Amino acid sequence: MSDPVAWLLVERGWEVVSSDGQKVGNVDEVLGDENADIFDGLAVASGLLKKPKYVPAERVGEIVDGRVTLELTQAEFDGLTEYDGNAAK
Repeated sequence: MSDPVAWLLVERGWEVVSSDGQKVGNVDEVLGDENADIFDGLAVASGLLKKPKYVPAERVGEIVDGRVTLELTQAEFDGLTEYDGNAAK
């Protein structure tokens, strides 16, 4: 088992799983201000033809090398809004 890592290490393509263990997609973009160490959230791509969904930082759980676990079930993730390029929601 990997040790948790900081949000600053998250990279595009990392696997994203729901709190109920389902793969919901991959990191498309990490949203935040690295200089101020402010994490806004993630844009998560769940398919090639689907727009990424915005996951606010407070719904991001454990981060380990290569994988992010959300504090959302698969159904809750499916109900999120699409990411429109604006992290402030």
